[in-house]
Amino acid sequence: MQIHPMWATYPDLQPELQATLELIQQQIKTDNQPVNAAILDLINAGGKLLRPAYCLLFSQFKPTDRSKMIALAAAIETLHTATLIHDDVIDQSPIRRGVTTIQTQFDLPTAVYAGDYLFVVCFQLLSNYASSLRSVQQDGKSMADILNGELAQMATRYHLDMTIDQYLKQVSGKTGQLFALSSFIGAYESGQSLRFSRNSEKIGLNIGIAFQLLDDILDYTSNTDTIGKPVHNDMRQGVYSAPLIFGMNQDPQIKVLLQKQTAMTDAETAEVVARVHAAGGVDQARDMAAEYTNKALKAIDKLPDMPARQTLHQLTAALLNRNV
Repeated sequence: MQIHPMWATYPDLQPELQATLELIQQQIKTDNQPVNAAILDLINAGGKLLRPAYCLLFSQFKPTDRSKMIALAAAIETLHTATLIHDDVIDQSPIRRGVTTIQTQFDLPTAVYAGDYLFVVCFQLLSNYASSLRSVQQDGKSMADILNGELAQMATRYHLDMTIDQYLKQVSGKTGQLFALSSFIGAYESGQSLRFSRNSEKIGLNIGIAFQLLDDILDYTSNTDTIGKPVHNDMRQGVYSAPLIFGMNQDPQIKVLLQKQTAMTDAETAEVVARVHAAGGVDQARDMAAEYTNKALKAIDKLPDMPARQTLHQLTAALLNRNV
């Protein structure tokens, strides 16, 4: 399976990402062949491999064993895939990346076990290739932060007084931490100082927050066929993202419609989306995404002047304008 065509723009990174994907495929060896095939289908369904890309890029500021860094990038992407499978269980989502989700193909217990299996694969790769216990500890901390972000999101479901600060805390955990972890491990395992690695981690966190903001914007500007997963599903399930929060602050009628929760009709959902746009919610969220992207870009521009810095800048700037 070939990696996403976007990487043709980054020829120095493309071969390592292809090797990362192939290594992940080699690691999937469950005894249950149908589940094994379903996991591989998700892995090969066109994910962008952004998290492993940042791991590899931050490892390029110092000469290091590239096979080791590819394995650690594979561990990061395996962890990410595990969280996606579990997210789909919680959200009861029927599709992911245009592919039928595992719990839809089989059942919820099978999907949970499939996600758990990928956690095992992640830690096997880390234990075999990480040179420092600190990297394993960082991975454990990130998993805890991801879980806390999900728990915080669960605690605020259907909260009509949800604030943008609460939202940012949640996305810092559930999405920001994986980008932060990728950047930290790439830097630290390549032999960089802890200071450099922590700075890389902060850059990754800002990129991750911007990425989630853009993902949430796409829920209001795209459709299921384009983004490969159901749109407006979060809204119906009481997960309120930045565009909706900004919209609610300007238009009280949005809250009136949201009070119906899962009983909202398709017409009412469409009205909420229209009102969010009219209230400037999407525009405000886009401005916030630009703010976090620019924070990351300014910090990237202070890194050593090497090809990796140019690629980091180019890739991070490009994410701000993505439409899928």
